[in-house]
Amino acid sequence: MSSYPYDINEQCLIVRLTPELATLPFECGNTDGDKDLEDFFHNQAIHFSKERLGQTYCLIDNNGEVAELVAFFTVSNDSIKTTFIPKKAVNKIERKIPGRKHLHTYPAVLLGRLGVNKKYQGREYFIGQQIINYIKIWFSEDDNKTGCRFLVVGAYNKQNVLDFYERNKFKFLYADEETERTEQHIPNDAETIYTRHMFLDLLHTEVLIRPIV
Repeated sequence: MSSYPYDINEQCLIVRLTPELATLPFECGNTDGDKDLEDFFHNQAIHFSKERLGQTYCLIDNNGEVAELVAFFTVSNDSIKTTFIPKKAVNKIERKIPGRKHLHTYPAVLLGRLGVNKKYQGREYFIGQQIINYIKIWFSEDDNKTGCRFLVVGAYNKQNVLDFYERNKFKFLYADEETERTEQHIPNDAETIYTRHMFLDLLHTEVLIRPIV
């Protein structure tokens, strides 16, 4: 039983983005990454859906007089190709996969965007953590129509964002920034890596039923 103070499964409708929903007010912060999320939601997400590049889902709170957008997330098909990552990363991926002969490509779902309305941010809500739980269940259910072993994300390379994904059991695909810079062919003159690649094993990761503080 969930012990979240604000349970998205009880308080929200989770629906696909429509042109009408894309006009709802949505602000998630003041950083460049926040503004990028806001711009994507209002101006790009519908196009991504039409072109089959990603499907965006909205969490809508209907408990007040006016429906509010609590959060949104975008998912798309992806994969982890072991031929393009270091051996140490391959070992992390395959550690819990039985069989003498492993694959060169493992099916995954990409969490491409995750934005939370600033009104619903913080420990009173735990919205981000609950969305991760929702996606874990969604792609782990027996009636899922395709194989999907991993959940992957290109997390903004900011400590609070990386900490969030680590708390939710994601692991870094590359051991450190320099390795990721080399393997991803990021120019050395770039001051920092914009995102860090992280992954989560859907088969061996529990669904959290209470907040991680």
